[in-house]
Amino acid sequence: MRMSVIISALVAVLVGFGGSVAIILSAADALGATEGQKATWITVLCLSMMATTAILSIRHRLPIVTAWSTPGAAVLAAVSATSMEVATGAFVIAALMLIATGLVPALEKAVARIPGEVASAMLAGVLFSFVAQAGLVIPGAEWLVLPLLALFFTVRAFSPIWAVLAVLATGVPLAMALGLADPVWQGGLPPMHLVRPEWEAGAILGIAVPLYLVTMASQNLPGFAVLRAAGYQVPGRSILTVTGLASLASAPFGAHSTNLAAITASICTGPDAHPDPGKRWLTGPVYAAGYAAIALVAMPLVLLFASFPPALIAVVAGVALLGPFIGALGGALASGAHAAPAAVTFVVTASGLTLLGVGAAFWGLVAGLALVGVETARAALRRG
Repeated sequence: MRMSVIISALVAVLVGFGGSVAIILSAADALGATEGQKATWITVLCLSMMATTAILSIRHRLPIVTAWSTPGAAVLAAVSATSMEVATGAFVIAALMLIATGLVPALEKAVARIPGEVASAMLAGVLFSFVAQAGLVIPGAEWLVLPLLALFFTVRAFSPIWAVLAVLATGVPLAMALGLADPVWQGGLPPMHLVRPEWEAGAILGIAVPLYLVTMASQNLPGFAVLRAAGYQVPGRSILTVTGLASLASAPFGAHSTNLAAITASICTGPDAHPDPGKRWLTGPVYAAGYAAIALVAMPLVLLFASFPPALIAVVAGVALLGPFIGALGGALASGAHAAPAAVTFVVTASGLTLLGVGAAFWGLVAGLALVGVETARAALRRG
C-alpha cells in the first residue's frame, strides 16, 4: 500500500461526492422528498458505493470503483408532478433492468446498438436545464453567482476536476458573508426512511427507462472504456450484476442507481495511483472506506446543504454538469451522422414535454429513434 494509492482513492471520493451531491439534492427536491428522505437517499448511496467497490475490486483484483448515476439524478430532477413513492417504484424497475443486462449479454449489446448520437442528445437535453439555470439565477444574486462563475472558469482552465469543488468551497462562506445562508447544524438527526414504492406505467416509461439508458450509456459503458484504456480486462457481467443488485437493495430507501464510475475511475486506474498496474486495485478498498466515512456524516451534510440559498445550489449543480453537457452535446452532433434525429431528440427532451403522463426524456428518445428508422428505411430504398 503506497501513499499514492490512498491519495488517489480519497481524491476520487472527494471529487465524486462533492462534485455531484447538489444534483442529488435537486432531484430530491423535484420529487418532494423530506429532509429525512434526502439524508437516507445519500446515506444509502454512500453505503452502496462502499459495498460494491469493495466487492468488485477485491474479487477481481482490479481498480473497479463505483458511483451513483449523476445523469440519472439529472433525469429525476427534470421530472414533474410525481412523488418519491412513484419514483421509488421506477428505481426498482431500473434496477431489475440493470440486473437483466448483467445476466443476459444480448441486452447489453442491444443498448450498445442505440445510436450514440441519439443517446447523447437525450442526455444533453436532460442536462441543459441545469446548465441554463446557473445563468438564470443571476438576477437578484449577482454578488454570489457572478464571482463563483468567474472562479469556476478560471480554475477550470487549469484543473477541471477541482473547479467544481472550488466553487463549493468558496460559495458557502461567500453566501454566509452576504447574509444569504446560515449553515449551522442545530443538532439532531432525521431518522432513516423507507419509501413504499408505487407503480405507474407513466413512471416506468418516463423515469425507469431513461434512468436505465443514461446510466448504461453515460456511466457503465464509458466506465468499461476507462478500464480497457488502462489495459484491464473488464468483467462486464459481474459489474452490471453487482451494481444492479445494489441498486435493487437501495431502491426501497428512495435511492436511485449505482453504477460503474467513469470520470473518477480514471483517477484510480492511472500510473499516478500506482506504477504497477497489478497493484492499482488497492485503490478500491480505500475508496470504499472513504464512502463509509461520508455515510456516517451524510445526514448532517444534508441539513447543512438545506440551509444554502437556491442560487448557490443551482450554480454548483450547473457547473458540475457543464462538462458532461459539453461531452453529450458534442457526441450528439460531432460525427454528423444522424444529425437531424439527434437535434430533434435534444429539442424534445430539453422542452420538458409531458405527454400521457410520461416525461420528456422518453419522448425525446422515441422521436430520435423514429427518425433514425426513417433514415434507415430511406437508405435501404436508395440501395434497392
